[in-house]
Amino acid sequence: MKPLGTTDLKRLHRVWRRRTTQRLAVILDGVQQPFNVGGILRSSAAYGVGDLWLVPPTAEPASPKVQVTAKGCDRFLTIQRAPTGVEALAQARAAGYTPVAIELTAGAEPLFDLHLGARPIVAVFGHEERGIHHTTLAEVDHIAYLPLLGGVGSLNVAHCATAALAELRRQHWADRAGGG
Repeated sequence: MKPLGTTDLKRLHRVWRRRTTQRLAVILDGVQQPFNVGGILRSSAAYGVGDLWLVPPTAEPASPKVQVTAKGCDRFLTIQRAPTGVEALAQARAAGYTPVAIELTAGAEPLFDLHLGARPIVAVFGHEERGIHHTTLAEVDHIAYLPLLGGVGSLNVAHCATAALAELRRQHWADRAGGG
């Protein structure tokens, strides 16, 4: 098989863009590693995230180290800043989003079991080692995790964000196909 050219790629993805009515957003609550921030920006742009909030000390998108992995994809996002995760959540709620933290913590549900329908979702991701700040985590509507089957207990935050965004989109498309 021959790889798809630029025009064919646009046609392929256009079908999925037309099927997507759900608004999706991201909050980065203290994600410090530039390569992780860049990867999340790129995945966010790829999965049609509209709004993205940065909470200190999240690395700045304009940083050359962030741009190594972002590849300029931040231009497809509406990037906002908030002084705390709680303030970012308040702004996201005011914009109509339901907050879902992706975190390894007691009481978290598998993301695959959390069916949120077509409502707008803001996925919250935290620091690479410490996770989402406890004050932010206390204010979200849902806490979910990605079940892992191998000998690894957690994923890099950028890989986790990519998998979570893909799953949120998959659920939306499956709900639409089923009439939901």
